[in-house]
Amino acid sequence: QVQLQESGPGLVKPSQTLSLTCTVSGGSITTTHFYWTWIRQSPGKPLEWIGYISYGGRTVYNPSLQSRTTISRDTSNNQFSLQMTAVTPEDTAVYYCATSTSTGSYYYRSLNEYDYRGQGTQVTVSS
Repeated sequence: QVQLQESGPGLVKPSQTLSLTCTVSGGSITTTHFYWTWIRQSPGKPLEWIGYISYGGRTVYNPSLQSRTTISRDTSNNQFSLQMTAVTPEDTAVYYCATSTSTGSYYYRSLNEYDYRGQGTQVTVSS
């Protein structure tokens, strides 16, 4: 059973960088055909796909967030991370890490469509 756990600061000041890490257990992030994804959800808004890093290290981002987003990985610790620069209060959300064997997760409307996901972590952007 693959398990994912998000970690990182729950409060970030405007204009600063949001940094989150997802620790994966029960499976390797280099396992073929898995795509390690970051998603977020704000109250009253639909799920927003941020991007993924593939089993081979290739990254794909939501075009609307691409200029501020970097997803990276640490294969020795079986982790992948999210960095988002120049945050504003509009980036306040619950952030989830998840994995899927599909490259089409951009179109998912529910977290249940992912094969595995973390419990989510609240990130608030406020001064």
